[in-house]
Amino acid sequence: MAVKRKFTTFSLSFLDIMSCGLGAVILIFLIIKHDITTQIEVEDNKRQAEVNLLAEEVQDGELHLVKIKNTLSLLDQDLVETSGLARRINDDIEAIDNMIVTLDEQSDDQQITKIKEEIQSLLNEKKKLEAQATGNSARLFTGESDRQYLTGLKLGGARILILLDVSASMLDSSIVNIIRRRNMSDETQKAAKKWQRAIRTVEWLVAKFPIESQFQLYLFNTEVNASIKGTHRKWLSVANEEQLNSSIENLRDVVPSGGTSLVKAFGEVSLLYPLPDNILLITDGLPTQGVHANTSNTVSGEEREELFVQAVNILPEGIPVNVMLWPMEGDPMAASSFWKLALYTSGSFISPSLDWP
Repeated sequence: MAVKRKFTTFSLSFLDIMSCGLGAVILIFLIIKHDITTQIEVEDNKRQAEVNLLAEEVQDGELHLVKIKNTLSLLDQDLVETSGLARRINDDIEAIDNMIVTLDEQSDDQQITKIKEEIQSLLNEKKKLEAQATGNSARLFTGESDRQYLTGLKLGGARILILLDVSASMLDSSIVNIIRRRNMSDETQKAAKKWQRAIRTVEWLVAKFPIESQFQLYLFNTEVNASIKGTHRKWLSVANEEQLNSSIENLRDVVPSGGTSLVKAFGEVSLLYPLPDNILLITDGLPTQGVHANTSNTVSGEEREELFVQAVNILPEGIPVNVMLWPMEGDPMAASSFWKLALYTSGSFISPSLDWP
C-alpha cells in the first residue's frame, strides 16, 4: 500500500514556478512598451510645434518678399525715369557744346561787336516797353501787358485779399507724384512746377493791383497765416514796395504740406477790418479738413463737398470771390462747386492753361 505524500506549502511543482516567472516577465514587457509609446508621443508634439513655427516664419518671409518685390518695381520705374532724364540732359549738353564749337569757328571780333550792339539795343527797347506797360501797376512782372483782366478776372478793389492754398496737393496734379514729392527734400518740394506756378500767379496778380489799394496775402492749409509774419489780420499798402516784395519773396521759403481747411480760410475773412471788397482764391480742389483735424487718412468726395458747404456758409455776404482753380486728379466736383461759388458771390471762375502765367 502506497504511502501518500504529505502536502506542504513548499511542495509546488517546478512547472508552476516557471509559469509564475513567465507571467512576471510578460508584465514587465507590457509596462516597458507603454512607457515607450508615451515618450514617442511627447517627442512628436515637440516636433510638430517646431514645424508650425517654421511654417509661420516661411509665411512671414513670403509677405516680406512681396513687399520687397513691390519696392524693387518702384525703384526700377524711378531708375527708368532717371535714365531718360539723364539722356535728355546729355543730349542738351551735347547740343550746347556743338553750338559753342560752331560759334567759336564762326565768330570774330566784328561779329562779337555786332552782337553786343544788338543786345544793347534790345535792352533799351525792353526798358521802354516796361516803362509803358507798368503805368499804375504796383510791381513789374515779366511778360505783363496792359490788360487788367484775365478772361474776366477782376483785380480791382480798395481792399484785396489773396487766399493761397499751400497744402501738400500743391506739389503736383497727380496723387502718386504728390506722395512721392512729399517724401523728398524741402528744396525739391519748393522747386515743384505746380508750386512755382502758384508763386508766379500771385506775383502776376500783385503786379496788377491798383497802387492806391490795400492788400493781404493769406496762406492756408490746416492753418491760416499771413505771408509776412506779424501782419495777421492787418491790411498792407500796395504803395509800400518793401511789404509788397516781401510778401512774394516769403513764398519761396514755403514748403506745401498738410490738408486743406477752407472753412478756416473763410473764417479769417470776417476777422479782417474793414472787410475785403475783393477775394482772390487760388486752389486746386475741394477741402479735405474742417474746423477740426480729420482723424481718418482718407476723405470721400461727399465729405469734401460737405466741408466746402460748411466753408461757404461762414463766408461774409457781399464779397465777390474770384477763383483760380488748377484741377487735380480724383476731384471731379471741384470745378462745379467753385464755379457755383463764383456765380453766387458775383465773382469769376477761371482755370488757366498750364503755361500761364
